[in-house]
Amino acid sequence: MTTVLGIDVGGTGIKGAPVDITSGKLLADRFRILTPQPATPDAVSAVVGELARHFEWRGTTGATFPAVMKRGVAHTAANVDRSWIGTDAAAAFGAAIGGPVVVVNDADAAGVAEMEFGAGKGVKGVVMMVTLGTGIGSALFIDGELVPNTELGHLKLGKKDAEKVAAESVREQENLSWKQWSERLDGYFELLDALFSPDLIIVGGGVSKKSEKFLPRLTVRTEIVPAQLLNEAGIVGAAVAAHRASPPTPTD
Repeated sequence: MTTVLGIDVGGTGIKGAPVDITSGKLLADRFRILTPQPATPDAVSAVVGELARHFEWRGTTGATFPAVMKRGVAHTAANVDRSWIGTDAAAAFGAAIGGPVVVVNDADAAGVAEMEFGAGKGVKGVVMMVTLGTGIGSALFIDGELVPNTELGHLKLGKKDAEKVAAESVREQENLSWKQWSERLDGYFELLDALFSPDLIIVGGGVSKKSEKFLPRLTVRTEIVPAQLLNEAGIVGAAVAAHRASPPTPTD
């Protein structure tokens, strides 16, 4: 059994658990700490270090981050503190943990988990993962291979970024009915369908647990299914990405 610590950095919480990357199963209960405000590099890195200490972990770690990530460096900051832009997140988290860390975009990590162990397993062609939460995250796969950092939540829906119109947070803030929100989602998925002609769209994020309230209302022609790993997807995907980048030593 090969174990990697997975950490999922979100806008409201930072959670983690050791993952068996051969099965995608968590090997301990998730541990969650509220995201510090402001979520500066030093503050978030301190929480990441605290999570690792909770599991007495110093080995290979995978972490998600809500930004365009290139070689461990954050290049955007749409839903996090702008001080992250240009920050080497992998180095900062590694220093806090005391071991090597691979950092990937949060939606990309969720997609990797779903393609490896969930709704996208074995699916060829063009598969898209869309995460609905504070914003809209996306991950694009072609025959199982990730095209990183697509950030398709920033496509324009009308005159605004799609995530400002159709994210789960917008549904809550504007007190939209499921019918009203579904109409907005339909417009977004129609846009994805027109641009990419995907074979499958997987919908993730916490609201995917309530998929029966909105997926049946959508009219877009592409098959759309709920994610299977739910809130564990980021943790599992981060661990898998870290293992692929730098295979750790198997542990019992």
